[in-house]
Amino acid sequence: MGLLEGKVAIITGAGGGLGEAYAKLFAKEGAAIIVNDLGSTLDGSGTSAAAQKVAAEIIAAGGRAVANGDDVSTPAGGENILRTAVDAFGQVDILICNAGILRDRTFSKISEEDWDLIIKVHLKGTYCCTLPVWKWLRDNGRPGVIIMTSSTSGLFGNFGQANYGAAKAGIYGLIRVLSTEGRKYGIRVMGVAPNAITRMWADIPGVRDGEPDPILSPENVAPGVLFMASQLAADHSGKVLAVSGEEIAEVKMLTTEGFHPKGHYTAQDVAAHASSVFFPADLKRLPAKA
Repeated sequence: MGLLEGKVAIITGAGGGLGEAYAKLFAKEGAAIIVNDLGSTLDGSGTSAAAQKVAAEIIAAGGRAVANGDDVSTPAGGENILRTAVDAFGQVDILICNAGILRDRTFSKISEEDWDLIIKVHLKGTYCCTLPVWKWLRDNGRPGVIIMTSSTSGLFGNFGQANYGAAKAGIYGLIRVLSTEGRKYGIRVMGVAPNAITRMWADIPGVRDGEPDPILSPENVAPGVLFMASQLAADHSGKVLAVSGEEIAEVKMLTTEGFHPKGHYTAQDVAAHASSVFFPADLKRLPAKA
């Protein structure tokens, strides 16, 4: 038996890249898959039959899958994605919020449209897909796993990605809150900050000009996400893992020893205790990548 035998998993943005790798591995591990993808281009325009293609490939390999082309960034889309799972397989156990687009610009060049669309697809899209699944799990008394996609661009920062980074940092906050609220319902919430060469890397110098490093393939991220979705991670919630073929590591928000004035203090006092207020400059830091 596979790690996900008898489970039903909704995976958004599963028409290619990371989502496709998750969908195919999860299907091999016994899960029935809702392959959601609008099939848009990288900047969020247009549609295609990407979800249908991946679902057909899973079925041809002996798995169970249904395609869904709803827009994750609308409440109606999120409801329809859940309905697809329940109508096809009678339940949902796992949600992977993976759908995303890019409109990278330096901050002064980001239009309001570029800002709003990135926030809508990534942050609101995570909300729109999570809420109906959350309510279904709660109302049916079923434990479940929700995995949201953050990014080192949001957790650490990356040049030219203010809109994307803000959305991904917001998702981190949502993970932390929902992991607390989910305890009473048996709902685990985790996050993944993946590092893989997908179409989102297409214009990065060194990627577009040469052969991609196979160690950074989406297939080398999928096992880490499978771990999080399975009972192997039953004791973990509210945590974010940076995952690639190079490293799997928890990313955590920490505080320093701090300065404790116990009352009135001056700006000069803060400066005098800077070594306690700030982390050492050489503290390990992951590279910021999409």
